[in-house]
Amino acid sequence: MTEATPARPLILVVDDDRVTREFVGGLLRGNGYTVEIAEHGQAAVDRLARGGVDLILLDIIMPGLSGVDTCRLLKTMTQEAFVPVMLVTAKSDLDSRVEGLRIGADDYVCKPFDERELLARVSNMLRLKQMHDDVTTAKARLEKLAVQDELTGLYNYRYLHTRLNEEFKRAERYRDPLACAMIDIDHFKGFNDSFGHHVGDRVLAEVASRLRKAVREIDVVARYGGEEFLLVLPSTHFTGALTVADRVWRSVGTDPVMVDGQAYPVTISVGVALYPSRDVKSKDQLIKAADRALYQAKDDGRDRICVFQHQGYIYRPASPPEA
Repeated sequence: MTEATPARPLILVVDDDRVTREFVGGLLRGNGYTVEIAEHGQAAVDRLARGGVDLILLDIIMPGLSGVDTCRLLKTMTQEAFVPVMLVTAKSDLDSRVEGLRIGADDYVCKPFDERELLARVSNMLRLKQMHDDVTTAKARLEKLAVQDELTGLYNYRYLHTRLNEEFKRAERYRDPLACAMIDIDHFKGFNDSFGHHVGDRVLAEVASRLRKAVREIDVVARYGGEEFLLVLPSTHFTGALTVADRVWRSVGTDPVMVDGQAYPVTISVGVALYPSRDVKSKDQLIKAADRALYQAKDDGRDRICVFQHQGYIYRPASPPEA
C-alpha cells in the first residue's frame, strides 16, 4: 500500500498588474507550488473565504480595496486558522509596508525582487504555517483527550464528574428531575481471558456505540471505568429513566457483537437512580444509589435492570432482550 502524496501548498497571488501576476505565478509553479490568481483585494477576500489557501502574496498598491485594507480583512478572517500574508511592495513605499506589518502582515518582499529571496521567504512562511498547523492539531487532540475516552470515544471519567456536577446543580436550582444509570458489561473478564484483549476492546467499543445511539442528544454517556459506563439523563423522571434503561439494555443484548466474522453475545446489567428522592441529596449520593442498584442487578443474576428509589429496588425486568 503506497503512501498518499502530500498536497502541494496553495499560494494565492494578489496583484492588479498582469505581468507581475504571470511572472510570480510562473516562478512559484516552477518550484512545485500550486498557484491561484486574484486581480484585486475583494477577489482575494472571496477566495480565502472558500478555504484551502496556505499563503497569500499581496501587492500593497492596488485600485479599489488597497493592499493594506485587504490585509486587515484577511487577518480578521484567519484569527484561528493561521494563513500567512506576505506583502509585495515597492522599495519606496515604506509607510504602507510599516502599516501592513502593524496590522498583522507576516513578511514582505520589495519590488523589484530577487527570485531566490522571494522563494526563500515563501518557503519560510510555509514552514511557519506548517509548524502552526502541527501545534494546533496537537492542541486539539490533547483537548479532546482531556474529555474523551480514547478507546470508546465516549466522555471520560474526568469530564463526567464535571458535567454531572453541573446537571445536579441545575436540577436542584430548577427543581428538575435527574436520572443516572450505571451500566456494566456482564462477564466481561471472560472476553479478555478467553478470546484476548483485541476482542474485549472491540466489545467495549461496540457497546459504547450502541449506548450512544440509544439515548437523546442531551444525555451524557461516559466510560466510568473498565467495562462500566454511566448515563446522565437530564430532565428525566421515573418513567423516562425506565424507558431509557430498557432501550439501552435491549440495544446491547438484542444482537451479538461481531468481531472478525465471529459473533459474541453480550448482555449488560443496569442500575438506575433518580433525583429528587428521599435518599439522594447530592451527586455523590446519586452515583452511589445507581451503583448499589447495579450491584443488586448483578447479584440477582445479571442481564437485567434494577432501579433504586426511596426504600429499595422496585423494578427488575428479567426477561432477555427480544430479537
